[in-house]
Amino acid sequence: MSGAIWAIGEVAGGAPTRLTRELATLARALGDAAGRPAASVLVGPEALAAAPALAEHGPDVIAVQVDASDRPIAAVIAEHVATLVREREPAYLLLGFTDDGRDVAGILQALLEWGVLANSSGVGWAGTGPLAEMSVFGGRLLTRSQFSEDRGLVIVRPSAVAAETAPAPGRVEQVEVAPAADLPAVRIVDRITEASEVVSIEEATTIVAGGRGVGGPEGFGIVEELADVLGGAVGATRAVVDAGWIGYAHQIGQTGKSVKPQLYLAAGISGAIQHKVGMQTSGTIVAINRDPDAPIAEFADLMVVGDLFEILPRLSAAVRARRG
Repeated sequence: MSGAIWAIGEVAGGAPTRLTRELATLARALGDAAGRPAASVLVGPEALAAAPALAEHGPDVIAVQVDASDRPIAAVIAEHVATLVREREPAYLLLGFTDDGRDVAGILQALLEWGVLANSSGVGWAGTGPLAEMSVFGGRLLTRSQFSEDRGLVIVRPSAVAAETAPAPGRVEQVEVAPAADLPAVRIVDRITEASEVVSIEEATTIVAGGRGVGGPEGFGIVEELADVLGGAVGATRAVVDAGWIGYAHQIGQTGKSVKPQLYLAAGISGAIQHKVGMQTSGTIVAINRDPDAPIAEFADLMVVGDLFEILPRLSAAVRARRG
């Protein structure tokens, strides 16, 4: 499999994450464009259970079933992938723009001494290697970069591609790998679980997001209420997260998460470019704002000029009434 393109995946709840499915789709597309083999790699205690679902997206899946109960999962993934890379010599690794994905990329860069293209919002094949598109200067400019050598790590943001199943599923190969001995044996001594929504922001088909217009942490009550009625998730801008009104897990934008729901309802959000880059690929964007000249009006599909404290409760009531 020398010269191959690999997607390094993550597993949650026994299934590949949406971003992992997107990376598998991207690896397959790049492999087809380059005439190179492609594969997905899963490492961890749920790797084998998640592999068949990931194989539906086309590339063969290399599954490394390994216990990670007392180790940071990023370190476990990186040290096993490093061994696989040295054995099979792929050329390019695609990783997700997540906390663990970035940690894996950093460890692999040190172990393999490969270059990294980070924060890619789009990846194609040009000439002899991947061409990564990245947003810089707060989203004001787009750059396109390639590696100078036939190898490298590409960190891909969520929703850079749509996850698509393949005409024929890939094969699942379970392998045993001796982890690289280059890393110190860091152990987890305690875990603190943060309460979170049932619907994760990355997986949600509907997101109700609040900005500074909600006025304070108590203002998110009506945002959360509407999200609950719609069966969606709550999002937020960086400004309100920095102010401590809501947790970072909800932050959408340049320094937060990229989302692609079917419906994005923005309440009290001006629409600064830093926020736009994280949600602009949403299916339908509905904005509620008192200011008719707010930047979000330029790219929203529907702009409602009014008081969100009057409109959101009425929306929640109307949805409840319609559902009976």
